[in-house]
Formats: sequence, C-alpha cells, structure tokens
Amino acid sequence: MKIAVLGTGGGARAHIAKLAEHGHEVHVGTRDPQGTLARTEPDMMGNPPFGQWLAGHPGIELHTFADAAAAGELVINGIDGHNAVAALSAVEAELAGKTLIDYAVPYIYDPDIEHPWPTPWGVNPVLDPCDSDSLGEQIQRALPATKVVKAFVTQEQATVVDPRAIGGGDHTMFVAGQDADAKRQVTDLLTSYGWTDVLDLGGIVASRGMEMYAHMHGAIGIALGFGTHFGIKVVR
Repeated sequence: MKIAVLGTGGGARAHIAKLAEHGHEVHVGTRDPQGTLARTEPDMMGNPPFGQWLAGHPGIELHTFADAAAAGELVINGIDGHNAVAALSAVEAELAGKTLIDYAVPYIYDPDIEHPWPTPWGVNPVLDPCDSDSLGEQIQRALPATKVVKAFVTQEQATVVDPRAIGGGDHTMFVAGQDADAKRQVTDLLTSYGWTDVLDLGGIVASRGMEMYAHMHGAIGIALGFGTHFGIKVVR
C-alpha cells in the first residue's frame, strides 16, 4: 500500500521505518523538504537531523505535505498538534476521500500558568483544546471529506509499531472516528504491527479522552522513570 506519513519527528520516523520494513511504499511529507534536509542540529526532542536519519533508510523520499498526501492511499498525521489543523487544511484537496490517522496531541509548550506541573523536561505542557473539544474533532471539521481516525495517541509511537516489546503485546490500543470502514482500515494496520486488542471508542468525540490521557501517560512515565516505555490494558 502507498502510505503517507506527514512529519519527520521521532514518532513519524518509527512509522516510516516500520511501514517500509513491511513492504509499503512510504511517502514522507514536511513543510520545506530542502530546509528539513539542510538541518544539522537535533530537533527539540533530541532526535538527530532528519537528513542524517534518512541516509540510513534508502528508498524513502521526502516531499512537501501536499505531494506526500496526494501520493498516499492512507495518511498518518505526525504534525505537531499546535500546527496540525493549519497544515492539514492547506492540503485538504489531497486528503479528500482518504483515511487520515491522527495521533497528535494539542500541547502548548512552556505555558504561563498559575499552578505549573514541574517535570524532568520542564513545565508540563497544557492541552488546548480540552474538555469541550479536541484536536481530532477540529481536524475532522476542517476536513469534512476526509475520514479522520484518532488512534496511536495513548502510546509512544515506538510502542505503537512494536507492541510486543511491552508485555509481549498484551495491552490495548484505541481508535475513534465517524467512519466504520476507516476504523477497520486502521485496525488492520494495527494488527499488522502486532496489536491483538484494539478497542473502538466510537465517534471522533472520543478524541477528547485519548488526548486528555496524555497527562496521565506522562505521570506514569515519570513514576516509572523518564524514558521507560509501557503499555496500558483495559481488563474486561
């Protein structure tokens, strides 16, 4: 399958590498391909420059968001949450009729708030939107002809593409969206990654719960030790 991954951060790289390993034709999108390839410094998360990473993954080409989205039959959104709606709206035509998997979290970094939550990486970011809206819903409203599925968001992306690395894969992944066929398509991809427990949370409104879980995910990660990967399971 032709799959587009929009974004070049650590999470996007995990999907790019795994999809290529599985034999998919992967198209990677970024705002400015030449600018991305020209970078020589690590990104904000400490990942090496994308050009350096790409050199170790032959056969994968870097495109603009529009060209990558046009080429993909299925699209994965790895654009940071603060910029996702604007960037995706700019390629609305290229995404029309397609399934878009969104795992972005609408974080605002370095917030000036009354009661900050200190973490090993500084003040914990805040969510906006939150409670009465979600990024998943905003993306679906901005792209009415696209089938948006919120998924992957409750795990580190390295765990999403390799669930068996944690507890032999015995943990739960969630999907939410308006289109049943699109959710089945995403579930099929998750199954190919190794997931055996995928729970459908219903409509795209359930994005609110998945996005707000990010704070709990961070709290667990701090308790276990920064950088420790883990899974969560719904016990029935």
